[in-house]
Amino acid sequence: MSAANKAILQRFFAEVYNVGDLHVADELVAADYISHNPAPGEAPGREGLKAFVAYLRRAFADLHVTIEAQVAEGDRVATRYTIRGRQAGEFAGFPPTGKLVTVTAISMHRFADGQIQESWLNWDMLGLIRQLASDELIR
Repeated sequence: MSAANKAILQRFFAEVYNVGDLHVADELVAADYISHNPAPGEAPGREGLKAFVAYLRRAFADLHVTIEAQVAEGDRVATRYTIRGRQAGEFAGFPPTGKLVTVTAISMHRFADGQIQESWLNWDMLGLIRQLASDELIR
């Protein structure tokens, strides 16, 4: 089961985040999916997750997630990954900067019935803001 769950998550990042095929989330993510630390304004459930991914893809052109490591046990998969993209749209109040950003993240996902049911995410939001902020703001 652990290997199958890792494969589901790898497909999720590759097709939903990297390609932007949000319809794949309908297959891989439970309708009543729970994010235990949603982004500000992120609606609950699978539809909220899809809207957040769409927002990220509008904000960061060529958004790409690279899985650096995964560990699976039972119904859970822990993933360490890197997110890269060029800011082409508004993000968190920052107008487009054109800057290429790199953000690290670690997440834990719980699976049931072949779908992602829950997630816990820790990503370097401060590092992202520092990359987007003008030099005057971070002195």
